[in-house]
Amino acid sequence: MASNDKIVIAGGSGFLGLSLARRLSGDGYEVVLLSRNAPPSAPEYRHTPWDARSPEDAWVSELNGAVALVNLAGRTVDCIKTPEHRDEILRSRVESTRALGRAVRAVDAPPPVWVQMSTAHIHGDPPELVCDEESAIGEGLAPLVGRAWEDEFASAVLPEMRGVVLRTSFVLGKGGGAFPKLRALARFGLGGRAGHGRQGISWLHESDMNGIFVRALTDESMRGVFMATAPNPVSNAEFMRELRRTVGMPIGLPAPAPMVRLGARFVMRSDPELVLLRRYCVPTRLKELGFEFEFEELRAALNDLCE
Repeated sequence: MASNDKIVIAGGSGFLGLSLARRLSGDGYEVVLLSRNAPPSAPEYRHTPWDARSPEDAWVSELNGAVALVNLAGRTVDCIKTPEHRDEILRSRVESTRALGRAVRAVDAPPPVWVQMSTAHIHGDPPELVCDEESAIGEGLAPLVGRAWEDEFASAVLPEMRGVVLRTSFVLGKGGGAFPKLRALARFGLGGRAGHGRQGISWLHESDMNGIFVRALTDESMRGVFMATAPNPVSNAEFMRELRRTVGMPIGLPAPAPMVRLGARFVMRSDPELVLLRRYCVPTRLKELGFEFEFEELRAALNDLCE
């Protein structure tokens, strides 16, 4: 790819999309964000309205002649899993991917590359096993959603397009996601282990997430499913211990599982399973390709994010 080429990021108004837009713009690309709501105006991108369903000419035409498509669209999972929210989480991912599949078939010059977001949660929450791209798919809502999401992508991507699926773990960044909340809890002395603390946390620094995106967009040999995570997952207890050390708080009150469930539901309005059930994942295929992580160890990543 050359500078000034256009890359379209669908569902790009959130933390990951805006971070990637800044990176790609800095590399000389023209970036177009497709989303329902326009994010704050910035020179890094151009915004085009998109409802993630309807094949409107305005957003479909953005794909014509673009050098790549990145799809991040999907309702946040940071919510109480009511039946309505479960349905929205599934539909928002499947229907947006289906709409993009119709769109690339409607333009004369579709992007040659499609990088598709997925989730490491597709492997479920095995208590001790370490998962990579070859591991079994798990059971429950998240694996069901992940499988449907990836199946829809397989149907939507054109045969001549190079397709890359990134099963993304917990991305750590200063500007969004769950990390700023965790850092604040640790600073107030509430950064102890959650539940028994042995559940895995597969984490990834924002900078490396962007690096993986760029590699997926530019490396012709990169095809298929990749685990987007740092190579050294840790337990919840170790993660919180390192976070306390980084913010300079010597104590961290532990949160027993019943307290996490009550606090998540009635205070944070979130799903306690996002904290109590996690998994250990490793990026086997990225390492085989020789991808070099800027932050392989958690301590270095946290030092950078908390400086």
